[in-house]
Amino acid sequence: MAYADYRHRIELRVRWAEVDMQGVVFNGHYLTYCDVCLTEYWRAIGLRYPQDLVAHGSDTFARKITIEYHAPAVYDDVLEICGRASHIGRSSLRFAIEMFRKGATDAALIGAELVYVNADPVSKKSQPWPDRIRELMRRYERIAPEEAAHGAR
Repeated sequence: MAYADYRHRIELRVRWAEVDMQGVVFNGHYLTYCDVCLTEYWRAIGLRYPQDLVAHGSDTFARKITIEYHAPAVYDDVLEICGRASHIGRSSLRFAIEMFRKGATDAALIGAELVYVNADPVSKKSQPWPDRIRELMRRYERIAPEEAAHGAR
């Protein structure tokens, strides 16, 4: 996906503690960066996580996370982390993320896909996304998320 297609972007500077003996960001830290992007996405669409999701009788749980590494980030790089809701299923959400070195938006350092499931916060069983939350995601995105047919996962 092109950098310009992402509405949601955050900046994060790589800190010394995130760099490994090879002088690059340790691979596990990219997942933390992805999580920060998703947390800020909720805030950007008008939801405080977890309070507002719980108020809608919802919570999210990670189901699957895939990261493809293309090039390393290094200490003191400023990263532009771009994310979007790429698919909203009945109870699932696919969130696409790409990270770029600031000013070098032609080549992503990593691409990631996070799959989350909406669930009842008490029973932890999957349930459909509330219409209000679906609508907030739809309105926020530059490119409309794909949506599953009613009853599909």
